[in-house]
Amino acid sequence: MTVEEFARYRKLVVFFIALWLCGAISPSLALAADPIPICKILDEPTRFHLRQVTLQGTVRDVQPLDPYTLTVGSTYYGVYLFYLKDETASVNVASFGRCGIPTVRDPDVEDGTPMELQATVQAPSHGGY
Repeated sequence: MTVEEFARYRKLVVFFIALWLCGAISPSLALAADPIPICKILDEPTRFHLRQVTLQGTVRDVQPLDPYTLTVGSTYYGVYLFYLKDETASVNVASFGRCGIPTVRDPDVEDGTPMELQATVQAPSHGGY
């Protein structure tokens, strides 16, 4: 693997982290598991594939998205993306919003907010990106 391929792969490894917090994130959320450094997940993404992990860091670049509809007809509202950055690296995080509740609202997080969250990792070679 060349240096460029590795750098590209590492960027792709920033996979989707699906938040399983019932559609809401609380910056003060305290979880039982010890946080894992983001660089550890980026270095070994297949080891963490579909595993729930606890991450801790600072919210960066919050991007609200338009509602989206799945092929089965369910529409999700309040969807947004952001980066979670710790002292080792940063990772893309997706909040899939709420199903069937047609509400226009701001994301539950703000840029610069420290947070701890529980997420499920999806490695890039397993349908993620």
